[in-house]
Amino acid sequence: MTKINENVGIQFVKGKNEKDHPEIRLFRDLDGKKGKAVYKFYRPTTITLTNYKSVKKMYLIDSEGELSTKKIDLSISDDHIKEIKSTYDWKTEKEFERFMRFASRYANSLSHN
Repeated sequence: MTKINENVGIQFVKGKNEKDHPEIRLFRDLDGKKGKAVYKFYRPTTITLTNYKSVKKMYLIDSEGELSTKKIDLSISDDHIKEIKSTYDWKTEKEFERFMRFASRYANSLSHN
Protein backbone atom coordinates (compact mmCIF):
# COMPACT_ATOMS: atom_id res chain seq x y z
CA MET A 1 0.00 0.00 0.00
CA THR A 2 1.29 3.48 -0.83
CA LYS A 3 1.34 6.00 2.00
CA ILE A 4 1.90 9.76 1.99
CA ASN A 5 4.07 11.26 4.73
CA GLU A 6 1.70 13.34 6.89
CA ASN A 7 4.16 16.30 6.98
CA VAL A 8 3.89 16.76 3.22
CA GLY A 9 0.64 16.65 1.36
CA ILE A 10 -1.96 18.03 -0.97
CA GLN A 11 -5.25 19.07 0.60
CA PHE A 12 -8.60 20.28 -0.67
CA VAL A 13 -10.15 19.90 2.78
CA LYS A 14 -7.95 21.43 5.49
CA GLY A 15 -6.44 18.72 7.68
CA LYS A 16 -7.11 15.85 5.24
CA ASN A 17 -4.37 14.84 2.82
CA GLU A 18 -5.63 13.73 -0.58
CA LYS A 19 -4.73 10.05 -0.98
CA ASP A 20 -5.11 9.94 -4.75
CA HIS A 21 -1.80 10.50 -6.48
CA PRO A 22 -2.16 13.17 -9.15
CA GLU A 23 -0.86 13.32 -12.68
CA ILE A 24 1.24 16.51 -12.75
CA ARG A 25 2.35 18.44 -15.83
CA LEU A 26 4.64 21.46 -15.72
CA PHE A 27 4.64 24.30 -18.24
CA ARG A 28 7.03 27.27 -18.38
CA ASP A 29 7.06 30.37 -20.54
CA LEU A 30 10.04 30.92 -22.81
CA ASP A 31 11.40 33.55 -20.41
CA GLY A 32 11.73 30.78 -17.80
CA LYS A 33 10.02 32.83 -15.08
CA LYS A 34 6.30 32.29 -15.45
CA GLY A 35 4.73 28.89 -15.54
CA LYS A 36 2.22 26.50 -14.10
CA ALA A 37 1.71 23.03 -12.75
CA VAL A 38 -1.50 21.27 -13.73
CA TYR A 39 -2.66 18.58 -11.31
CA LYS A 40 -5.22 15.96 -12.31
CA PHE A 41 -6.77 13.62 -9.76
CA TYR A 42 -8.78 10.75 -11.24
CA ARG A 43 -9.92 9.08 -7.99
CA PRO A 44 -10.16 11.86 -5.41
CA THR A 45 -10.82 10.74 -1.84
CA THR A 46 -11.42 13.98 0.06
CA ILE A 47 -13.92 15.75 -2.20
CA THR A 48 -17.39 14.24 -2.27
CA LEU A 49 -20.81 15.18 -3.58
CA THR A 50 -21.69 16.40 -0.08
CA ASN A 51 -18.69 18.73 0.43
CA TYR A 52 -17.57 19.84 -3.05
CA LYS A 53 -19.29 23.23 -2.85
CA SER A 54 -17.22 24.15 0.21
CA VAL A 55 -13.88 23.38 -1.48
CA LYS A 56 -12.25 26.69 -2.42
CA LYS A 57 -8.52 25.92 -2.76
CA MET A 58 -5.88 23.27 -3.29
CA TYR A 59 -3.21 23.47 -0.60
CA LEU A 60 0.34 22.20 -1.12
CA ILE A 61 1.75 21.70 2.38
CA ASP A 62 5.31 20.94 3.45
CA SER A 63 7.88 21.84 6.11
CA GLU A 64 8.30 25.36 4.68
CA GLY A 65 4.61 26.14 4.93
CA GLU A 66 1.80 26.25 2.44
CA LEU A 67 1.26 27.10 -1.22
CA SER A 68 -2.29 27.36 -2.53
CA THR A 69 -4.39 27.98 -5.60
CA LYS A 70 -8.05 28.76 -6.19
CA LYS A 71 -7.96 27.31 -9.71
CA ILE A 72 -9.97 24.12 -9.28
CA ASP A 73 -12.26 22.45 -11.84
CA LEU A 74 -14.39 19.43 -10.96
CA SER A 75 -15.96 16.84 -13.23
CA ILE A 76 -19.05 15.49 -11.51
CA SER A 77 -21.20 12.50 -12.40
CA ASP A 78 -24.53 11.54 -10.87
CA ASP A 79 -22.96 9.66 -7.98
CA HIS A 80 -19.34 10.79 -7.55
CA ILE A 81 -16.56 13.25 -8.35
CA LYS A 82 -14.92 11.89 -11.51
CA GLU A 83 -11.93 14.20 -11.80
CA ILE A 84 -10.29 17.22 -10.23
CA LYS A 85 -8.10 19.53 -12.29
CA SER A 86 -6.21 22.19 -10.37
CA THR A 87 -3.62 24.66 -11.64
CA TYR A 88 -0.86 26.23 -9.55
CA ASP A 89 0.77 29.29 -11.22
CA TRP A 90 4.09 30.99 -10.51
CA LYS A 91 5.29 34.34 -11.80
CA THR A 92 8.93 34.52 -10.67
CA GLU A 93 11.96 32.28 -10.52
CA LYS A 94 11.78 32.42 -6.71
CA GLU A 95 8.17 31.16 -6.75
CA PHE A 96 9.16 28.39 -9.17
CA GLU A 97 12.05 27.30 -6.95
CA ARG A 98 9.72 27.21 -3.93
CA PHE A 99 7.22 25.11 -5.87
CA MET A 100 9.96 22.71 -6.95
CA ARG A 101 11.08 22.26 -3.32
CA PHE A 102 7.50 21.29 -2.47
CA ALA A 103 7.32 18.94 -5.47
CA SER A 104 10.57 17.25 -4.46
CA ARG A 105 9.40 16.80 -0.86
CA TYR A 106 6.05 15.46 -2.02
CA ALA A 107 7.69 12.94 -4.36
CA ASN A 108 10.16 11.87 -1.66
CA SER A 109 7.36 11.47 0.89
CA LEU A 110 5.75 8.69 -1.11
CA SER A 111 6.94 5.38 0.29
CA HIS A 112 5.84 1.77 -0.10
CA ASN A 113 4.79 0.00 3.08
